[in-house]
Amino acid sequence: MLPSVITEFTPWASLLGGVLIGISAVMVMVLFGRIAGITGVTTGALSLIIPSQTKAADWDWRIAFIAGLIIAPLLVSLFTGDIQQTVSDNVLGMALAGLLVGIGTTIGSGCTSGHGVCGLARLSTRSLAAVATFMLFAAATVFLLRHVWS
Repeated sequence: MLPSVITEFTPWASLLGGVLIGISAVMVMVLFGRIAGITGVTTGALSLIIPSQTKAADWDWRIAFIAGLIIAPLLVSLFTGDIQQTVSDNVLGMALAGLLVGIGTTIGSGCTSGHGVCGLARLSTRSLAAVATFMLFAAATVFLLRHVWS
C-alpha cells in the first residue's frame, strides 16, 4: 500500500517558477538558437564523452544550463531552510520510471520541457499531440497510484 500524499497548493511559487522557466526557454532560443528541452540539452552536453551529431563548440551553455538545474534548488533550500523536492526511495520504481521516460522521449522525439514549454509556444501540432499524450498518461498514473493501488 502506498502512503497518502498531500500536495500543497502554491500558486505564487508555481507562477514564479513558470515565469522563470519561460524566461530561460526564451533566453536559450534567442542566445543559442536552440530549444530548451532537457533531453536535447543533456544529450548535447554528453557529446563531450559520447560521440554524437552535436557540435563540440555547443557544449558550454548546456553544461551551464544543467548546472543551473542542480544549483538552483540547493540555493533555495540554503536560503529558506526548506527542501522543496522529495524523491522516492524505491530504487526499482525510479529505475523503471527513468527507463520509461527515456523510451518515451526517444519515441516522441523530445521531452516534456521541449514539447510542452517550447513546442506549444511555437504552435507545433506535433508538440500538442505529444503534450496531450504526456498529460493523459500522467493523469492515468496518478489515478492508478492514488486511487486504485493505494
